[in-house]
Amino acid sequence: MANLGNPSGTIEILQKYNFNFQKKFGQNFLIDPRVLDKIIDAAEITGEDMVLEIGPGIGTMTQYLAEHAREVVAVEIDKNLIPILEDTLSAYENVTVINEDILKVDIRKLADEKNNGNPIKVVANLPYYITTPIIMGLFENHVPLKSITIMVQKEVADRMQTGPGSKDYGALSLAVQYYAKPEIVANVPPNCFIPRPNVGSAVIRLTRYEEAPVFAEDEHHMFSLIRASFNQRRKTLVNGLTNGGVAQKEQVLSALSEMDLPATIRGEALTLSQFATLSNLLLSMVKEQ
Repeated sequence: MANLGNPSGTIEILQKYNFNFQKKFGQNFLIDPRVLDKIIDAAEITGEDMVLEIGPGIGTMTQYLAEHAREVVAVEIDKNLIPILEDTLSAYENVTVINEDILKVDIRKLADEKNNGNPIKVVANLPYYITTPIIMGLFENHVPLKSITIMVQKEVADRMQTGPGSKDYGALSLAVQYYAKPEIVANVPPNCFIPRPNVGSAVIRLTRYEEAPVFAEDEHHMFSLIRASFNQRRKTLVNGLTNGGVAQKEQVLSALSEMDLPATIRGEALTLSQFATLSNLLLSMVKEQ
């Protein structure tokens, strides 16, 4: 029975092992069973699922996952947490703990070995500094995924689901929305963690699309345009793309004209569909040269 989803159980384990929090790993452990239940519900974990948990900490959410999923693979970078996880997860035979940096793990191979190559579900409480690299790594490497249900900084969750015109809209918004449907399922205040973070958090579910909602002939080209346009978001799209060296000025102007968009438009005003169209037009111009 899961026993870590409350302050007393967490403090008892931390004191037992004289654990010191590592700031470099952004460690904040959940101590609210209601939030843990919301994460399990949002991820729609069933007895048929293989779940990859990133950053299990002392095993709080891992216990909940193990009681609902067929199998859980938990990847933890902090070697000091491994003895604690061996203790807190000793009652669960369906959990494998890997002491590794998630960015170095071959997740596709894991899915092949543990789930016959079928799509897996990812659940995590992610520190701010590594949220984007992990999410983009999962998507861009085309790991077989059903969904990613993650606890992140509230500001980052907002950025993932926002649209054009918002100050939070950027390359992360477009990348997430190209690969998945984002939905914030819970806001989580700082008092739900030990130690308390300085900012609020949110649980967001990213449901992987079987097919992207827009057609991009070359997604790498499209994202190079997106990154260049937001690297200098105060500049016009034309200047951002030409200064970034990803397109020629005349071609961008011609493409914008064909799309009935003004030459003065900024990248932050374009939708995902418009970026895909722009990318496709620019590629066709290059081919015609």
